[in-house]
Amino acid sequence: MPASDAMRLSGGAATRLRFPLRRSLGLALGSSEVGLKAAHFRRPWLAAGLLAPQLLILLFFFFIPTYKALSLAFVQVDPFGGTSIFVGLDNFTTLFSSPEYRDSAILTLWFTLVQCVVTLFIAALLAFATDVVIRGRAIYKGVILLPYAIAPAISGVLWAFLFNPTVGPLAHMLHDLGYAWDPNRRPFDALLLVSVAAIWKHVCYDYIFLVAAFLAVPASVIEAAAIDGARPVRRFLTVTLPMAAPTVFFLVVMNFVYGLFETFGIIDTITHGGPAGSTNTLVYKVYQDGFRLLDLGSSAAQSVVLMAIAVLFTVLQFRAVERKVNYQV
Repeated sequence: MPASDAMRLSGGAATRLRFPLRRSLGLALGSSEVGLKAAHFRRPWLAAGLLAPQLLILLFFFFIPTYKALSLAFVQVDPFGGTSIFVGLDNFTTLFSSPEYRDSAILTLWFTLVQCVVTLFIAALLAFATDVVIRGRAIYKGVILLPYAIAPAISGVLWAFLFNPTVGPLAHMLHDLGYAWDPNRRPFDALLLVSVAAIWKHVCYDYIFLVAAFLAVPASVIEAAAIDGARPVRRFLTVTLPMAAPTVFFLVVMNFVYGLFETFGIIDTITHGGPAGSTNTLVYKVYQDGFRLLDLGSSAAQSVVLMAIAVLFTVLQFRAVERKVNYQV
């Protein structure tokens, strides 16, 4: 038999073997095209059962509270919740005309920005130092990740004790250095203490993501920069950090959300919003007006405004920063 005929026969046999394999793959994947996964379940109850836990969590902890907040934002409710009067936009107009609310909004903006920048800087510095540590690297990582396992309220109690002007050991050190530390009376001290506690609690979150992002940078690129004469710090700033830009952008958004919403426990356990409202951020003011002053209408309006601010700043961050992020490196 000529060689050309043998090749045609072998090719035909291979084709016959390949097509049944393709058909079997298509049937197994539930799709008529090879390589496409099934886009539906043959048993709808299975899909509903898998989605039910998450949908129930969203229903009871997001959709129902959101609906309740929106409904209360346009009414005036008596402290006992017995009667309600529709007042339209009066809660919002009263809110925006309040100097106390404007001061709280400015405080929240500065607090969130400082917390975001400082947390990212410290986390990037620690992640960079992870590659330098040779001995005891596991202990080093464990110490950094410990605050992530502590609840915000517990971390607030810890820092409140350490810097307590009467019994706190770190407060005594500041007094010995000649600084009259007293977060119970000095607004700047209280704001500084809350900021330090919030940064300490969240820096490990950024550290985890940054370490993973830095490890994903190809070693060949870093080696090429080293051959070109770039020192470790320059390699980090010009090679590693730009290639981790998507992760940095994600952390900027998450840090902003953290500063707006998740610092409530720290503020409540350290300063209770004081002294003189110096740490009364927007999220804590929602709690004070709703649960202490029992002004449910104003508290609901503040929660709606706070959510709108979070969405607005997130959209602005995506429009302003994401276009400068390269996801293809």
